This record gives sequence, structure tokens and C-alpha cells, in this order.
Amino acid sequence: MKALLDELKAIVGTRGWTDDETDLEPYLNEWRGVYKGRTPLRVAPASTEEVAAIVRACHAAGVAVVPQGGNTGMCGGAVPDGSGTQILLSMHRMRRIRSVDAQNFSMTVEAGCILADIQEAARAAGRYFPLSLGAEGTCQIGGNLATDAGGLNVLRYGTARSLTMGLEVVLANGTVLNSLRALRKDTAGYDLKQLFIGSEGTLGIITAACLRLFPDPGKLQTAMVAVATAGESVGLLARLKEQLADRVETFELVSDYVFGLVEKHIPDARLPFDRRWPWYVLIEAAGSIDELGAALAKAMEDGPVLDAVIAKNTSESAALWRLRHSIAEAERKDGKALKHDISVPVSAMPAFLEQGDELLETLCPDARLVAFGHVGDGNLHYNVVLPRDRDASAREEEGKRITGAIYDLVTQFGGSISAEHGIGQLKREWLSRYGSDPELEVMRKLKKTLDPAGILNPGKVI
Repeated sequence: MKALLDELKAIVGTRGWTDDETDLEPYLNEWRGVYKGRTPLRVAPASTEEVAAIVRACHAAGVAVVPQGGNTGMCGGAVPDGSGTQILLSMHRMRRIRSVDAQNFSMTVEAGCILADIQEAARAAGRYFPLSLGAEGTCQIGGNLATDAGGLNVLRYGTARSLTMGLEVVLANGTVLNSLRALRKDTAGYDLKQLFIGSEGTLGIITAACLRLFPDPGKLQTAMVAVATAGESVGLLARLKEQLADRVETFELVSDYVFGLVEKHIPDARLPFDRRWPWYVLIEAAGSIDELGAALAKAMEDGPVLDAVIAKNTSESAALWRLRHSIAEAERKDGKALKHDISVPVSAMPAFLEQGDELLETLCPDARLVAFGHVGDGNLHYNVVLPRDRDASAREEEGKRITGAIYDLVTQFGGSISAEHGIGQLKREWLSRYGSDPELEVMRKLKKTLDPAGILNPGKVI
């Protein structure tokens, strides 16, 4: 092992590695604190060539490599295991925006680029990159692609998968696969980039990406509305899409209980209404404030909308978005919850939520539901807080029982047990239970073919 470590240090140079325990600590813990690992060395290559050299050395030594971006994931997919033998490969030094082609509506960036920096580079060129997440100030595009991140604008633009035109990937033997083609039409054989998007570094390490850009949508209008039931939000979305066409960019559903947690734990966070309502929807749409106002006024007349506030300026808009972006922090401060990042067909969401309420009442009447999500794409963060009086063993047993029942219900509705954040360690066993046998077999064959020695992020996904 010492010979390998010395070789890796030489590859990245003095600025590209650390084995100091204090320096390593933040990178060995998953963001929510559920998973903690160990490593003998963290290497930070500055180029694709250095990534390839690291992987070749580890492949020859039979030592595992765990790629890590901004470490903002929630499934333990970017931290090493507890053996202390896996090499942690950080992409944070690979932050170059290689090119922006405004006329082709594309840009090529390295995997360590911060998402917010990519958004800003697109704006500087008069273009728009729509991927937007709560962690966009720290998450890296390589990790976004490796987990097929969705975020706030999937309703109009799709997930990271649909925003990717080409990839550069280092394979398990150190070979560089370069498909950074800025093409919208390419039917020459298999679309290999799709193998690596969502694979969480288990099939190859993404080092660069060619991303799809869009015209600047102009000023976006922000509104928060109140509705009586989660089901009515689905009908409201259909109405707004009919009136505003594809200009609805974001449609976020949040329960009053969840916003109550935000007001409890986040300083100066306050809902903009005079009274409490059961559910709220945060909407962002392109166009004028009058167009959005007219659409919401019509919805108030007809009943779905109980109250509405439209931001008059960027400050008011930021205050509304701060409420939404603070949910994860408020949840964490309030205590651990059972996380269920699921999706169901949009049309099935009202029935799913109704049956989910009945299910939780039967399984654990004292549990509290923390529900919020991107209704426009069928994605819900369906989290459950168990009573605090259970001991650790009882909570774990009850948690597995509740999670299994929720995933059973999701499956009945034709949904997915993972709509964002990937599988990682957290959902690996659940994937083996709910994935179909043919799908799982193809996944295993792909892993065996592309990584026969099993050195790329072992213990994750499959």
C-alpha cells in the first residue's frame, strides 16, 4: 500500500493530496451524518490525465477508488467505507469551464465545477443553464450527473440526463472515453454517455461534460399560493400549464408542518400569509407579473387557490425561495427522519398521498409526515418522523417496517423508490428488493464488464 500511496502523491503533486486526519474529517462524513468512512489518502487531481493515472495505479494494485464531488449527497454514495483502504478521489481542483458556445447553446465544463458557477458562466454568455438545487453553491456538476440530479426546474427542462450532450469519462482501467460531442442528433450506435449518468461513479469517473444551454427566459415571476389539499395542487398545475403553456418553470408543494419547521429553526423565516393553510405551492413562471396574477386570480375564483402572494421584486422572491431552500437544514435541526425520496405519476399523486396518510395512521399513529417536493415531475420527499420515546433498536425496526410499506405503496402506483440523490449505500438493499430481476441482471453485467475488478466505488448502487 505504501508504494501505491507514494505513486499517487507523485501523480498529483504536493498540492493535490492530504493524509492528515483533521483535514480529511469533513470529506469522510456524509452530509446528513448517517455514513462515516476512512481513507489512507485523499487525492485531488488537476486534470483528466491525472485522474486516469490515479485509476490506472489503483487498478494495478487492486485498490478501490471512491470519487467525490461536493459531498452534498444524501445516500452515502460519495464516502469510502470503514476499512480505511479505499482511496478518496476529490474532483474539486478540476473547475475549468473549457468553452462556451453561445451559438450552439452548449458549454463544456470539468466535473469539479460548482453548479452556481456554471449557471453564472451561462448568464455571462446570454444563455441559461436550468439545473438548480438547494446545494448549488457547493455541489459539483460531476456529482450532479453521477446521480442524475433533478432539482427545481425538471418540470420544464428535465433532469441532468436531458441536459447533457456529451461526457468525458475515465474507465476502471484508466482509459479515457471522450464523447464530448456538442450534437443534438447523433444516432451512431449506443448512447454511451447514458451509462454513466446516474451510475454514481460505479462504472466510470466523469471528468468533463458538454451541457445543453437555453435562451435566457427573462424575468421569472415568483408566487406562493395556499391550497386545502395536496391533491388540489395537481389540478392547479394543469390549469396553469394550460394558461401559461411551458412558461411554468417550478411548482413546489410544501405542507404547513414542514414550513412550521422552517419557521422554528431558521432565523427570520416567515410565511407571507395572515393565517395558516394546510398546503402551499411555490411557483416560478416566465413572463409578466400580470400574466401570472391573472392566472392565479382565475384559480382563486374557481376554488383551488385559497390565498396567494406574488413577489413584487427580487428581494421578496428571494425571501420566498429562502423558505423552500431552508427545508433540509430545518429538518436536520429538528432531528432524524426516515427519508423517502420517491416519485409517482403526477396524475396518481392525490391518490398516493391519500392512501399514504391512511397507511401511516395504521402503521404508526404517532408518526409525523414531513412531505414536500416537485409536484410537476411527480417527485415527493415523503419523510417520516418517528416518536422520540422509542429506543434505538425499536426505532430501527419500526423504521424498516414503515419504509418497506411506503415503498410497497410507491410500487403499487408504478413509482420509483429513488427520484433524486441516487441509490448510494442507503437504498442498495431496497433496490435489490424492488428492482425487476431483468433490470438488476443487466446492471450487474454492465458493472462486471466495465469494472471487472470492482474498484470503482464498491458497495454503492449494485
